[in-house]
Amino acid sequence: MLKKNWKLKEKKLDPLFKEIITEIPGPKGKIEAKLQMMVTTIEYNDYVGRLAVGRIARGKIKNGGEVSICRSDGSIVRDRISTLYKYYGLGKEEVQEAKVGDIVAIAGLEEINIGETIADVNDPEPLPVIEIEEPTVTMNFTTNDSPFAGLEGDYLTSRHLKRRLSKELESNVALNVQETDSPDTWQVSGRGELHLSILIETMRREGYEFQVSKPQVIMKEEDGQKLEPTEELLIDIPEKFMGNIMEEIGQRKGEMQNMTHLSSKRIRLEFEIPARGLIGFRSEFLTLTKGEGIINHTFSHYAPYKGDIPGRQHGSLLADKDGTVTRFGIFNAQERGTIFVDVGTKVYEGMIIGANARENDLNINICKEKKLTNMRAGSADEAIQLIPPTDLSLEQSLEYITDDEYVEITPDNIRIRKKILNSKQRIKAQKK
Repeated sequence: MLKKNWKLKEKKLDPLFKEIITEIPGPKGKIEAKLQMMVTTIEYNDYVGRLAVGRIARGKIKNGGEVSICRSDGSIVRDRISTLYKYYGLGKEEVQEAKVGDIVAIAGLEEINIGETIADVNDPEPLPVIEIEEPTVTMNFTTNDSPFAGLEGDYLTSRHLKRRLSKELESNVALNVQETDSPDTWQVSGRGELHLSILIETMRREGYEFQVSKPQVIMKEEDGQKLEPTEELLIDIPEKFMGNIMEEIGQRKGEMQNMTHLSSKRIRLEFEIPARGLIGFRSEFLTLTKGEGIINHTFSHYAPYKGDIPGRQHGSLLADKDGTVTRFGIFNAQERGTIFVDVGTKVYEGMIIGANARENDLNINICKEKKLTNMRAGSADEAIQLIPPTDLSLEQSLEYITDDEYVEITPDNIRIRKKILNSKQRIKAQKK
C-alpha cells in the first residue's frame, strides 16, 4: 500500500518513487561480465542518425568503443559507437560509460534493428531474438486534392509526404511503405488501426496535409483457404456494461475465451476477434463503458476468414456546393439524418456533412439561406431549433468511410469526402 488513506489528495510522488525502489528488484546482471544489450526500440536524430535504445543486461559499455552486433539472421558484425547517451528524466545526456541496468541510446550503429543484440567485441553472446510483428492493416496515403488544399497545412506536396514517410521508416520499424501506380499515393501498412492512427495524428500535428483511404486488413491464403489476422482482446469493465459490450463484440465476429470476476463490480473478458473487427472499436468501447473500461489487444495468429462484418448500413449526406453552413441549412438537413458539421463551417461539393437515415447518398444544400421578406414574422412561425452535431474523431472517421471515400487530414480539421467530388461524375463512374 502506498498510502493507507488513499482518498487524501497529495501532489507529491515521493511515496510512489520510494515504493518502486523498495519493491521492484534491481538489475540481475553482473557488471564484470561480458556486454549484453537487447535493442528494444529505434529512435532517429537528424544530427546523429539512428539511435539503438535498450537496457544493458550485463557488463558495461564505453563511448567510442567497438562492439559486436548479433543480427537476427545469426550473423555477427563489428561496429563502433560514435555517441553514447544515458536517459535522465525525460531527456538524455551524452556519457562516457554506462553499466548494467542503465537504459541507453547508442548512435553510430546504422544497420542495427529491434530485437538484435549488442555484445562484447571479442566474445559476443546473443540474447534470444525478438521478432517484429508483420503488418496486419493497410491504407493509402495520398496528397490532398480537395478545394481546401493548401489552406491549413504547411507540408502538402507529394515530395513532402514521401520524405516524411521515408523518415518514419528510420525509427518505426514495424511500418511498411510501398509506392503505388500513382506518384501521389503510397500504401502504408502497420500493426493495426491504432498504429496507423498514431502516425496520422503525429503528422497532422506536425503540419502535414493529406488524405487517407479506408483501412483494409492484410489477408493471406494457404492451401486454398482465405486467412485473416486475429487478435487477442482483453477488456476490464464494470459488470453493468457487459451486455452492451458482448453485443458489440459479437457483431464484430469476436468469440469469448474466458471471463474473470475481479471484484463484485468489475469483470475481465478475453476474446479472439478478427483485426478488421477492431477498426473503430476503441472509440465505441469508450462510449459504451462511459470511459470506465480498459482495453488492450495484441496480434495472435492468422485464422480462417469469419465472414462479412456488418458495415455502414446507411448512406451519407453530401454538400451539393461550396459555401458556409447556415442555421437554416442545418435545420432542413437534420430531419434527413445525423449532422457532422456546425453553423459557420466551410464546406465544398462532395464533402460528407452527415449520415443519411436511408441507404442511399443524398446531395443537400447545407448552405441554404432563409428567404427574407418585408413581412414581420407571425407568432405561428416555427422557431429554428438545431440538434447538436456529432463530432467524429479520427478513429470514428476511419471506421465510417467506405471504399469510395477519403478522410481529409489537416492541422486544423478532419473532414470526410467522396473521392469523386462532382455528383454527375460520381454517377457516371458508378455506371461503369
